[in-house]
Amino acid sequence: MSAKNTNKLNVPEARAAMDRFKMEAARDMGVNLKDGYNGDLTSREAGSVGGQMVKKMIESYEKGL
Repeated sequence: MSAKNTNKLNVPEARAAMDRFKMEAARDMGVNLKDGYNGDLTSREAGSVGGQMVKKMIESYEKGL
């Protein structure tokens, strides 16, 4: 993703995996997320990607129960 990404991860080594996860979630939602600048996305599109990521994390956790 972008070299300017300032989000802090608890495990910094996970950045590449989280970027791939974000791209996968965007693809699932039909959002045209790309490497680098994505300021042209609407708030709704950006929010749907984050929501999809949370949904997938919860599903993964539930499967592990």
